[in-house]
Amino acid sequence: MSVEALFQGVEARLSTRPARNVDLPGLVLREASVLVPLFERDGVPHVVFTRRPATLRTHANQYSFPGGGRDAEDLTPLHTALRETEEELGIDRRGVRVLGMLDEVPTISQYRVRPFVGVIPGDGKYQPSPEEVAFILEVPLVALMDPAILRVERKEVFGAERDLYFYTYDSHVIWGATARILRDFLGQLAQVPGLESVLAAPGRRQN
Repeated sequence: MSVEALFQGVEARLSTRPARNVDLPGLVLREASVLVPLFERDGVPHVVFTRRPATLRTHANQYSFPGGGRDAEDLTPLHTALRETEEELGIDRRGVRVLGMLDEVPTISQYRVRPFVGVIPGDGKYQPSPEEVAFILEVPLVALMDPAILRVERKEVFGAERDLYFYTYDSHVIWGATARILRDFLGQLAQVPGLESVLAAPGRRQN
C-alpha cells in the first residue's frame, strides 16, 4: 500500500461518518478551525505541528495545528483553516488537498474548534509567521501510532471529569485540544484498511 493510497483511505473513512459538533449547554463558544497537515517525504507519511510563541496571551509555548478563530470574511470554517495555514506556515491554500473533517473540540479558552485533515506539499518549504509560530515539528505517522508515547490523566473540565491526553515525541509534549484532535485522527486512521503495510514498510522508522 502506498502513502497515496493511505491518504485516499483516510479520505474515504472520514466521508463515511459525520463529524460531531460540540454541545455544551449554557456555554457560548466562539468558532475556530484548524488543519491537521499531512505530507509524504521519501515514502514516509508525516504530521506537522507548530509551537506557539511564548509571547502569546493564550496557549503560549503549546504545540498546535495551524488554525485560529473565524474571521468575518471567512465564508466557511474550512476557509478559516486554510487561511490560517497560509498565514502561519506560508502554504498556499490552493495547494492543500482536504481529506475531510474530524469531531469538533471545545477549548478552555471557550472556542469550538473544527478540525480538517489535509495533505500539504512535502518539500518542507515553510514560510512561518514569527508572530504565530516559534517552531515547526514534523513527526512521522508511525511514531504517533506508538502507544508508548501516550499518557492519559483525569481532570475536571467544563464541570465534568474528562481524559487529558499527552503525546511525548522526543522532548516535545503535545497536549490540550491538539492532543484530543490528534487522538480522534489516529482513531480514524486505525480504521483504514492496509495501514500496517504503510507504517511497517522498510525505511519507515521513527526518527
